[in-house]
Amino acid sequence: MGKGGGCIFSKKRSTIEASDQDLADPVRDAPVQNQIENSLFQEESKKLKVFIVFYSMYGHVECLAKRMKKGVDSIDGVEGFLYRVPETLPMDVLEQMRVPQKEDELPFVSVDDLVEADGLLFGFPTRFGSMASQMKAFFDSTAHLWEQQSLAGVPAGFFVSTGTQGGGQETTAWTAITQLAHHGMVYVPIGYTFGAGMFKMDSIRGGSPYGAGVYSGDGTREPSETELALAEHQGRYMAGIVRRFATPRNN
Repeated sequence: MGKGGGCIFSKKRSTIEASDQDLADPVRDAPVQNQIENSLFQEESKKLKVFIVFYSMYGHVECLAKRMKKGVDSIDGVEGFLYRVPETLPMDVLEQMRVPQKEDELPFVSVDDLVEADGLLFGFPTRFGSMASQMKAFFDSTAHLWEQQSLAGVPAGFFVSTGTQGGGQETTAWTAITQLAHHGMVYVPIGYTFGAGMFKMDSIRGGSPYGAGVYSGDGTREPSETELALAEHQGRYMAGIVRRFATPRNN
C-alpha cells in the first residue's frame, strides 16, 4: 500500500475492475459477518459483572448507586448492574412516612441472582448504626446460598446513608461485615484510595474508609458532588479489584 493509504487506483487495474471486485457480496460476506457478530457476543458475555444491590427509602442511596455504576462501567471488561431489594413496609406506612414512589425501570433482585455476580456492592441507609431492616431481611433470605457457600470468594463492599454526622457512617458498614463473613465473601473497603478527597474538611461529606456514604439530613438534603465522586470512585475501584482477581462465574 502506498502513502495514499489505498485511495489511489492502480495503473494496472481499470476503474471498472476495481469497483466490481470491491462491491460487497452478501452471500460471500455472510460468514465473515457472522464471525464478527459471534465474536462481539462472546466478548460481551465474558464481561465481568458487578451487581449493585441497594435499598433506598428517600433516594439518597439510589443516587450513590447510579453514580457507582458509572465508575464500574468505566473499567474495560466490567459491567455494573443495578438492583433494588424488596420493600418490607406496607404501603400505608410508607405513605405516612412520605416515602416517594420508586422508579419502575430498576428490577428487584432475587437471592439466586447473586450467584451470577463476580463482585457485589450493597447499599443501604442506617437504622441506629446498622443496616435497614429491608436489607437485613434480604440477607436473611440467602440461607440456601450460605448452606452451599455459593458466594464464597466473591469480592463485596458497602455504601451507606445516614441522617447525621454521628449517625453511623462507619458503624453501619462494619456491622454489616458479619453478613459477608458467614458467606465467605471477601470484604473490599476503599481505604483512603480516594486520595485528597478523603481529607477535605471544608464541607460536610459522607463516606469513610469502609465505603462511600451520604448525609441525608431530614431527607431533603441532596448528595454533594464530593459524595457522588466518592461513590463513582468506589465503583471504579471495585471493578478494578474484580478484574484483577476474578474469573467470570458464567464460564
